[in-house]
Amino acid sequence: MQRPGRAVQLVGLTAALAAAAGTAAAGLAAPTSPASAGSSLNPAQAEALSAARIERRDLGSRDMSRFELSLSSTQKATQEAKAAQVAKARAAQLAANATITERRALALAAAKATAAKKAAAATKAAAAAKAAALAKAAAEAKAEQQAEAKERSAATSMRITLPTTGYHLTAHFGQGGSRWASNHTGLDFAAPMGTPVRSVLPGEVIQAEFAGAYGRQVKVRHSDGTVTSYGHMAEFSVNVGDVVAAGTQVGAIGMSGNTTGPHVHFEVLLGGSDQVDPEPWLRDHGVNP
Repeated sequence: MQRPGRAVQLVGLTAALAAAAGTAAAGLAAPTSPASAGSSLNPAQAEALSAARIERRDLGSRDMSRFELSLSSTQKATQEAKAAQVAKARAAQLAANATITERRALALAAAKATAAKKAAAATKAAAAAKAAALAKAAAEAKAEQQAEAKERSAATSMRITLPTTGYHLTAHFGQGGSRWASNHTGLDFAAPMGTPVRSVLPGEVIQAEFAGAYGRQVKVRHSDGTVTSYGHMAEFSVNVGDVVAAGTQVGAIGMSGNTTGPHVHFEVLLGGSDQVDPEPWLRDHGVNP
């Protein structure tokens, strides 16, 4: 479908061509000689004909100029319209590009924020894990120290000593003879009068009294229920209910009770009543009488 402006251009062009053709035809027509002109047209007619031809030529020239102006104006308008369309398209493209750029920037910022958040969370988790590991290590170290301290304490509490010093053994467990009503029930450590007699293990004093043939006797009950007995002493250094450590003095070498010389009669009673040989018992606990 032709545009209206284009149709006007064609009409104007057609008219201009027609006028030009008429002018050209008039110009190309055989010149009429004065004689022939005079024979066919009078001067007034000839002048009128010439004026008409000139007018048609001028009209054709004006129409051509108008057509050219109209065509130029149309072309200019078309070019301006195309330029406006191109500018509009470029503006739309620029706007689209700006939108894409903005979206990319927002997406990048969001990605960076997410990455930073994850990194912060990872750092926090690592710090928490490190703190937990340090706390665990500290707790384990403390528990180990406590266990070692407990072991040392237990070892110290079970540390054993001999009943006295500067002694020599004068009678052994199960030994018979006229000195005793039955076989000997303990181990005799002979030493000078007044030599300290000590508890062989930590424990509680459950007896400190004169006990007939045993003379002045002290009994100490230990943590495993074993009772150790110290007899024939010259004096007491403890009272019933006292808590003693290994090596605590409970009395002194004497000759009280049934005895032929200064010594301490040492007995070991498992469970508080079963008399056993003190020598292997002392060796089992780390000392050699």
